[in-house]
Amino acid sequence: MNTKKRTDALEMMESKWGRLSVAKLLTSWRTTDELSQTQFAKKLGMSVQSLCDLEKGRRIPTPGRAAKIAKKMGYPEMALITLAIRDALYADGFKYNVKLESA
Repeated sequence: MNTKKRTDALEMMESKWGRLSVAKLLTSWRTTDELSQTQFAKKLGMSVQSLCDLEKGRRIPTPGRAAKIAKKMGYPEMALITLAIRDALYADGFKYNVKLESA
């Protein structure tokens, strides 16, 4: 798939539903696959509490952890890393909109 098309799709989703975050993305993945938090946490190789903290936005994954999650889900690593960095900036009060990348 073309990287530009993926980036455009992410921008389109954000324009329609608001700022995308790691929390929203993980929750969407899990509910779309009709998995419980326990099942999804096992699939990602993490504890249920860690997944819950990520889904609620109480914790933001490091770029390395975001890459591991993306790889396990078959999602472009840079896209999830970018979301994690943007979430961290946003949490620290920087409303800078990092350009979403998919590669």
